[in-house]
Amino acid sequence: MTLPRQATSVTRVLTFFNAFKRVLVGRPFRNDKLAHTLLPKRIALPIFASDALSSVAYAPDEILLTLALAGVAAVTLAPWVGIAVMVVLLTVVASYRQNVHAYPSGGGDYEIANVNLGKFAGLTVASALLVDYVLTVAVSMSSAANYLATAVPGMHGTQAWVAVIGVVVLALVNLRGIREAGSVFAVPTYIFIVCIMGMTAVGIFQAVTGTLGQAPSAAFEIVPEPGFESGLVGLAGGFLLLRAFSSGAAALTGVEAISNGVPNFQKPKSKNAATTLLLLGAIAAAMLAGILFLANATHVHVVLDPAKEFLLNGAPLPEGYVQFPAISQIAATVFGNGSIPFFIIVAATGVILVFASNTAFNGFPVLASILAQDGYLPRQLRTRGDRLAFSNGVLALAFGAIVLIVAFNADVTKLIQLYIVGVFISFTASQVGMVRHWTRELRRVKDRLTRLRMLRSRTINSIGFLMTLTVLIIVLVTKFEQGAWIALLAMLVLFLIMWSIRAHYDNVAKELAVDADVSARALPSRIHAVLLVSHVRKPVLRALAFARASRPSTLEAITVDIDPDETERTIADWDMLDLPVPLTVLASPYRETITPIMNHITAMRRDSPRDLIVVYIPEYVVGKWWEQLVHNQTALRIKTRLHFEPGVMVASVPWQLKSSKDSQKYQELSS
Repeated sequence: MTLPRQATSVTRVLTFFNAFKRVLVGRPFRNDKLAHTLLPKRIALPIFASDALSSVAYAPDEILLTLALAGVAAVTLAPWVGIAVMVVLLTVVASYRQNVHAYPSGGGDYEIANVNLGKFAGLTVASALLVDYVLTVAVSMSSAANYLATAVPGMHGTQAWVAVIGVVVLALVNLRGIREAGSVFAVPTYIFIVCIMGMTAVGIFQAVTGTLGQAPSAAFEIVPEPGFESGLVGLAGGFLLLRAFSSGAAALTGVEAISNGVPNFQKPKSKNAATTLLLLGAIAAAMLAGILFLANATHVHVVLDPAKEFLLNGAPLPEGYVQFPAISQIAATVFGNGSIPFFIIVAATGVILVFASNTAFNGFPVLASILAQDGYLPRQLRTRGDRLAFSNGVLALAFGAIVLIVAFNADVTKLIQLYIVGVFISFTASQVGMVRHWTRELRRVKDRLTRLRMLRSRTINSIGFLMTLTVLIIVLVTKFEQGAWIALLAMLVLFLIMWSIRAHYDNVAKELAVDADVSARALPSRIHAVLLVSHVRKPVLRALAFARASRPSTLEAITVDIDPDETERTIADWDMLDLPVPLTVLASPYRETITPIMNHITAMRRDSPRDLIVVYIPEYVVGKWWEQLVHNQTALRIKTRLHFEPGVMVASVPWQLKSSKDSQKYQELSS
């Protein structure tokens, strides 16, 4: 039976696609180029710390938004909430400096929890981190799109599509390789740091000299939410204060990325990673403090719904009012709205928010690769792509982030509620894991100086554990109803998926393991060869020659009687060539091809269960994609069915048509 092959030959279309891919991604790197992708500290800082550094662009807004629910007076407490956040930030940074020295392999929180707390805890941390990485991209890109809308008011309402385009562009940059991505991101990140630090310095100078103006929203009255008319009093006020703190704790996201990326640092890896962590903590804390100080000094007001919560002289704001983020309002106050420094700061903030997603694009693929090596994710995620980046992980992260952006319409306030749950689960688990690690090591070490160093590290990690556990409880209590339950549900689903993947791989390994059962190595009693025939043509004769050359115990040709006239012609052609193989005609009263063949093979297996059956299928190899459409897919369907039959093997015998040879020549000329 001459059947077309589901050809995978390279065609002009595929050649064009490969050329287009090379333009976007670049030429492949050899394995020996991996060492050249390692990062110095000056490049590693913008790559791994951009998420935490960029949090000053939205963490202050979230603190101000939450406190504004209790009115103008409550907003004045924002700097104190910021101080609490900075204390936690610096404590976590100090704790993670111990982590990178103890576990420099790149597994980060997952490895620490897996080794010290067990597989269940390790997988819980992994699911939390994976979900949080996806949320990092979604929140950062959505926030960047909102900042862009402040600079270009005409883009208001298109933030979701802008964010999606940003994710796609960032994925393409990361597919080109981590070193190239770092070179792209380094300069804008440092520009953002200089902009915020410079604006803070100028703003503080103006505040000291009495020349600092008022923010554009300073004159607005804030209508408190029902129940908060008296401000932050009672249990509800305390709860709101904790909720503001938990929103501001988003500034800590991204700290764990450095511990996951230690293998990407130049030697000495652990020392360079720890130094980068220290720089991250100092810069992020200083920037956050500066923004909150200036927001308080200029009386920046930010609310969830300006049309309902803002009043100007006792009346609602005019229609069409667009609320600017805190940094934009501060820049307009310090340098003047529409000034060159204003646009530079807004542009730098928008760019850093885009690049903040790059932290996740480095952390997610590495963690996914480690999980794939451990059997918890598909093995396609474990290998590097053409440019020595984990390409499949990059694509998976981009897809997940785009789904979230579209689902929440790039609304940062809604996305932020889902955000930091996962990262504080990983923070807490890694810190208690490190406490157990140092406790275990102290039992083994006798040297006094080494023990003192370990005791200091355990003390730091113990403080980090207590602090992150406290924040985690606050986050869960204050954010559960606002959307944190969605993140927890996603973590649970991902946990179950990874657990089932590992169980599947374990079952397959047991099933395929070589044991003492000699029947698995014994030769079959006999080999029966079956040749499928539809017309007597060259492909059939080639397949017949191959089948005879294999010297089977028996060789049989079969054809299905779908059309009596065609069947008669096939029999006549077979007899005319006097071929030394019997041709069996299978009846098909319902004009089916596959069912009679399967019934025939099943009957052969029933009669000789210990024998092996080899089915030879002649197939066409075509060169043009549209040629697949004019040939039926019977061969593929037959092979798919036969692959589920025990004791049956399929041998595809290709016959290259002229178009496939032309395509091969075209490919050779193109290369």
